[in-house]
This record gives sequence, structure tokens and C-alpha cells, in this order.
Amino acid sequence: MNQLDVPKTAKSGIWGWMLFDWAAQPFFTVVTTFIFGPYFVSRMASDPAVGQAAWGYAIAVSGLFIAVLSPVLGSIADQTGRRKPWIGFFAVIKIASLIMLWFAAPGSDVIAPLVFFSLASIAAEFSIVFNDSMMPRLVAPKDIGRISNVAWGLGYLGGMIALIFVVAFMAGSPETGKTMLGLTPIFGLDPAAGEGDRATGPLAALWYLVFVLPMFFFTPDGKRGLPAGKAVRAGLAELRSTLNEARQRPGIVRFLIGRMIYQDGVNALLALGGAFAATMFGWATAEIGIFGIILNVVAIFGCLAASRLDTMLGSKVVVVISLVLLTIATIGIVSTGPGYTLFGIVQMPGADSGGLFGTPAEKAYIGFGLLIGIAFGPVQASSRSYMARSVSADEAGRYFGIYALSGRATSFLAPFLVATVTALTGSPRLGMATIIAFLLAGLAVLFRTPYPAAMPGSNAGSAASR
Repeated sequence: MNQLDVPKTAKSGIWGWMLFDWAAQPFFTVVTTFIFGPYFVSRMASDPAVGQAAWGYAIAVSGLFIAVLSPVLGSIADQTGRRKPWIGFFAVIKIASLIMLWFAAPGSDVIAPLVFFSLASIAAEFSIVFNDSMMPRLVAPKDIGRISNVAWGLGYLGGMIALIFVVAFMAGSPETGKTMLGLTPIFGLDPAAGEGDRATGPLAALWYLVFVLPMFFFTPDGKRGLPAGKAVRAGLAELRSTLNEARQRPGIVRFLIGRMIYQDGVNALLALGGAFAATMFGWATAEIGIFGIILNVVAIFGCLAASRLDTMLGSKVVVVISLVLLTIATIGIVSTGPGYTLFGIVQMPGADSGGLFGTPAEKAYIGFGLLIGIAFGPVQASSRSYMARSVSADEAGRYFGIYALSGRATSFLAPFLVATVTALTGSPRLGMATIIAFLLAGLAVLFRTPYPAAMPGSNAGSAASR
């Protein structure tokens, strides 16, 4: 696809598309990772190990549904032509499911929150398939890496703002009844009942509803194609054809396999990292929230830097650097505990100096977390641009459906292993350590993958596509 194949899109249309990430990210930030997830693990479950296992299984189940259905929906979307109706349909499911998280009170049934969380996760990921597949029609190949990373950075900025609002004004300590700023939670939210943590569901729903609207209003959609019934039949047939066709494109297959492996580790790290910190150091909502804010601040600058590196060096280089940093960071966080880091090679004073992150071990954990913040945005944004540079606009829907499959085909596996190892050993640390294997294995496959992935040689096309 050359630049002439891409219709000129108004700036408002590009910004509308990028604001989708801004709208979607608070769900992952305040619900999945830093507030509701740790709340479920530490306050709804009978003990933290059981809670981490249950949360991991919920992520695994939703990942299985996403893996099976994403390529089907992507192929159907290519046949219908339009992406916005699909995004709107799944928005309704996501918003309704998030609102239901409000009823996840301490001591209540844990199954219902897990079901609604899983439904919200499935709807969120399906929406991303359709949003991502719009990108090749909106911007020229040379701009894809920059736009993708900037959009991802906007997402982290939105997630950070939502997180700051939660820890500053909504989520109070059960012991003091005050938020991080020493304020009484707004709207009369009761910290003892976890209302500030539970309210992150409705907050993420409202945020998504408001900020996804510019995409619907200003971003051009594909031309209307087949009606829904015919599109389903044609989409299923096209999916079979695409899977057969992919065998003739070994570079794309290798990229998708590599991404399948490393994205599984990235997903598990993001989904379970906050809950792991809560378990390891006994962090409450304030500490976890501030940790999340720090990661999101770093992530914004990481994505902005990656947007330049992606243009200069190519998406593959950015992904490889990010995976190396994530591997180092994961080794660091699982090797750190009260009074030590690097598996006890480095001993640290156990005395708490007072205040947030008062022990040296907690500060070391924060340091490793900074590496995660730098890398976890670029590894995903540049993977997206890697794929977009490797396919044409006309085949983007079906290939981004398979791309989503590669990000979710085994996405149940890493959370499942984390949950299972944690349940069998009673050690969240050993459970989290399984993530390292996924990052390293995916990195090994990526080293042998051409860039762009459609090119036959390992380095073919890299200069021309920047």
C-alpha cells in the first residue's frame, strides 16, 4: 500500500480515532490493574492467593472468548465495511457490565463481579479490533508508527487522569476514611464498604461513553458493504481463505506467533501487577493508585519517545527494546520482597521510614516498575503499527482480527499458569515468575521475523517503510 492509496483524513478524524484510546484506557487502568482488581483480590476474596487465582481465571476465560471470536468478527467487519456499528454494539455491553461492578461489595458473592468484569473485557477487546483495523485507511504508512504511539500515549494520559481522580477524591482508606489527599470521599462514598473502589466501574463506563463520541462524529468509516446476514456468511468464508492465504506469508505468521507469546506475558503482567504489589507489600488503594500514576506518567513519555523511534528505526526495533526492558522489570519485581531484592542477593533494611513506599524494598519495586512504564505502551503501540505496515487497507479487518487472535489465542494461558502456580504453591511470587518465560520466548521468535512482516527477507523493506 502506498501513500496514494490512503484517502486524506481531516485532523478531526485522526484525533477522533486517537481519542478512542483515551476513552478506552481507564477501564484497563482503574478497573483491571490498579483499583478494582486489587480491591477484589484483597477485600472480596477469602485470602490474597485465592483472590489472585480467581482474578487470573476470570482474565483467562475472557481471553479464550476473545481469541476464538476476534478473527471471525474482523472478517465480518471487512464484509460489512463499517466498523462504527460494531464498536457501538460492544460499547453498550461494556458500559452495562462496568456499571454492575458497583454491586461488588465486600462479603458479597464473588462470581457476579467476575462475570461482569469478563463481559466488559470481552467487549473492550472486540471494540479494539474494529478501531485498530480503521488505521490503515486513515493515515499513510510513514505516519502509522507515530500516530499509533501518540494514540497509546493519549490513552495512558486518560488512564492517569482517571486514576488520580479516584485516589484523590473517591477511594478512601478503610482505616482512616480519607483519600490520599486527606479528604472525605466525594458523593458520600463509604471506604469501609469499598464504595470508592467499586465506583471505578461506573466511572470507567461514563468516561468511555463521553470520550468515544468524537470517533463516531468525526472519524470516517468504511463504505457500507454487505448486509449483516450475508456479511456473516461471507466473513466466515473469508476467514478460512485468510488462514489459508496466511500460510503463503510466513513473515506475517511468524510475527503473529511471536506476538501471541509475548503479548500473553504483557497482558498478564498488566492485569496482575497491581494485585501482586498489594499482596507483597500490603499496599492499600492509595499506594497502588500512586504506583499506577507513576507508571502512567512514565508510559506517556515512553510512548512519545517511541513515536519518534518508530519513525526513525522501525516498529520492530521498538518492540524488541520494549520486550528486553519488560523482561528485566519482571525479573526485578518477582525478586523483590520485604527486606531484599534480586532474590536476596541484595539485602535491604526492613525498617519503614514512614509515609508512602517507606521501605527500601518498596522503592526498589517502584524502580523496576518504571521500566514497565517505559515499555508497556510502546510494545503494544509499535506492534500495532508493525501489523498495519504489513497489510493493505482492504485486508486490514481480517488481518487485525487474526492480530487480535494472536494477542489472545493463548491469553488465557499466562493468567491460567500464574493462577495455577499461585494456587498450588500458595506463592504469588512464583506465579508471577511464569510471565518471564512468555516474554523471552516471544522475543526469540521476533528476532527471526522480517520487517514489515509481509516482506520475504529478515530486513526487507525496513528502510522503505519508515
